[in-house]
Amino acid sequence: MDLEKKQELFRQIDELTGIYEQYNPIGEGHKFELSVVKKVYEEMISYVIVNIDEAETLRKWMDSHDFWKTPASTRFHGNWESGLCVHTLLVIMNAFWFAKSVVENYERSPIAGKFDFNAEDIFVASLCHDFCKADSYMIEYRNTKDFMGNWVKKPVYRTRDDSRNLGHGNESVLNLIECMPSFINRRNVLEAVSRHMGFSDLTDTEKMNYSNFLQNPLVLLLQLADQAAAAWWDC
Repeated sequence: MDLEKKQELFRQIDELTGIYEQYNPIGEGHKFELSVVKKVYEEMISYVIVNIDEAETLRKWMDSHDFWKTPASTRFHGNWESGLCVHTLLVIMNAFWFAKSVVENYERSPIAGKFDFNAEDIFVASLCHDFCKADSYMIEYRNTKDFMGNWVKKPVYRTRDDSRNLGHGNESVLNLIECMPSFINRRNVLEAVSRHMGFSDLTDTEKMNYSNFLQNPLVLLLQLADQAAAAWWDC
């Protein structure tokens, strides 16, 4: 990445980070207003997505696939209504917060210059990494006792019975391409989304060449951002 590209990347990261900080949409204990979270997404999409038609397709996909109400998981991080959009926004932000140091570190490495990426790549990879989860859960009710010892029906999420999934990362790649077909030529982004789960979502055959994907700094950046959102932010 030449100096001009790096300066533009860092400038756009600062602008996108400023959008988040302006609204401060997620408070302590995951307190948030969905309308404010949506506003942040809208301003980021309008700012960073270059293809206007694909930006509109992306918005429609998120609305039609219940991205705004879906949980991020059934038992772990973000296992509550709207957990997916909150988790995803935190992944986006952690990716931006880590990006500058990742770029500087990568450029010191022996493979510097092998891969390149921009702010749009970071945003799209982070936004779409868990698209496979959108509209994939359903609510059921289980009997449990409240703090008074009374039996009550508690809503819980579980995976839909009719769910069809080609694998966590790969299904999200398909969803990304459905929204923004031009990204079929952005392999660095597709690799980041496909491999964002690390070893936990790979077949034995895929694990054989896994280290090759780790050369792509966008893969490591998304893995780091995703883990940070789940482990440090509990979301």
